[in-house]
Amino acid sequence: MAEGLVEGGSECAATTGLAEQPPERSQGAFEQLSAVADAVLYEGYLLYPYRRSSAKNRVRWQFGVLFPRDWVESDGPVVPGVSGSADSWYQQTECLLRVRRPGDASVRVRVRYLQMQRKQVEDTGHRPVASLRTDDGTVHLTFDEAVPRACEVVVPLDELLDTGRTVPVGAAAGVDVEPLPAGAGRVVRHRDEVRAETTVTAERLSDDLCRLRVRTANTGPAPASRTARDEALRRALIATHTLIGGDGVEFVSLTDPPTDLAAPARSCRNEFTFPVLGGAAEDAGHLLLSAPIILPDHPQVAPESPGDLHDAGEIDEILTLRTMLLTDEEKREARATDPRAAAILDRVDTMPQEVFERLHGAIRSLAPVAPETAPATAERPAWWQEGADGGLSPTTDTVLVDGVPLGGGSRVRLRPRGRGADAQDMFLAGRTAEVAAVFHDVDGSVHLAVTLDDDPASELHTWYGRFHYFRPDELEPLEPAGTPDEPSAPAPVAAKAPLTTDSETPAAEAE
Repeated sequence: MAEGLVEGGSECAATTGLAEQPPERSQGAFEQLSAVADAVLYEGYLLYPYRRSSAKNRVRWQFGVLFPRDWVESDGPVVPGVSGSADSWYQQTECLLRVRRPGDASVRVRVRYLQMQRKQVEDTGHRPVASLRTDDGTVHLTFDEAVPRACEVVVPLDELLDTGRTVPVGAAAGVDVEPLPAGAGRVVRHRDEVRAETTVTAERLSDDLCRLRVRTANTGPAPASRTARDEALRRALIATHTLIGGDGVEFVSLTDPPTDLAAPARSCRNEFTFPVLGGAAEDAGHLLLSAPIILPDHPQVAPESPGDLHDAGEIDEILTLRTMLLTDEEKREARATDPRAAAILDRVDTMPQEVFERLHGAIRSLAPVAPETAPATAERPAWWQEGADGGLSPTTDTVLVDGVPLGGGSRVRLRPRGRGADAQDMFLAGRTAEVAAVFHDVDGSVHLAVTLDDDPASELHTWYGRFHYFRPDELEPLEPAGTPDEPSAPAPVAAKAPLTTDSETPAAEAE
């Protein structure tokens, strides 16, 4: 049985259990999905304004991060869920596949992630420095980069139904040294070893239906339990996601399954990731993308987009305009921060007018407007509307936290989780807030909507329903009724806030 090996390059050797396999449709389909998969791989890698000094780029790597188990569970077991923004030590995908060629079907799995790489700038005496300017005016900055990794395995479906297959998907340690021009110093890039393995198994549910499970786990030794997250990332898989294809099989949508497969679809357990159908809608389930970011079936990158901006939730036109407005000094710092930031600046600075104009918008299709019909009076309201479920009422429901019932009007102090918390929430640690509502999510979890006490726009946010959301264990109840004039504790920022420019306003930083 062949095993997958990692030799420190960007790709793990493909593993097959099949002799003389011809090129598969899934192999080409993987490449067709590469733009979407790369957007997942580098989501949040570096955010506008793409500078090392920007506060947003000091809290990184928020999706699909798999740490060594003993480190991530030093404060307690991880809580399974489909959210890939929570830190974990494993990632599990379960999906349904129909068998179209019994006895001859195979499954192809490709696991992709980033391996952290520390870029350290050193002077002529090989002493570490934060930055260094060479005689040609180029600035070199110490910064954390990442190297893409991918490992692939192709296994007969019959083997997966019988014994399954486990393959290593880790990455070797390494050191690369790059001398700077004219002996000005050097750049040393360090990578720690990442140990991980992926196990693929299948379970037959009927003659032509199987449940496939792909589980990737970090198996490496853990750093000390109190090691900072930035340091523990050196041994982690970052932005972990999985492409699944095959020959003689067809995947079933878990978001919109056929009626007869609704029950087995609901029984699939996806943890820290969620699978969706890939490729074009007419591809009939030949490919699956399981990502730590929730996506729709058949996700696509807009054809008007000229390149990745590492923020797929933002609008290309807005980010492009903002990047154009960076000052020359800001652009120099961004170029020195990371080669990917430099590539974004080059693309924006040289973008032809006709390409820029395409970013303004596009009409995908037009359909006739259906005639208005009177709503049925007996029809039950949508599940998300107030009163849709007689047992739930966000504005009056309460949840017990440290023995105190919290609901609308309760005052709390924000205590975001130290690991796995949303990056923006971490800036609000210690602030006081008022609970506006208690929401029960469709997956069974509970979140409380809050407004900050010291936010001058809190009444406006309440009016149009814009809140911050926290789990019950991230809130500290204040004394019942509290004191309205109690000051809000400042966010834990030790350094003096830097001066902003027109191209990076506080409002832009908050996005």
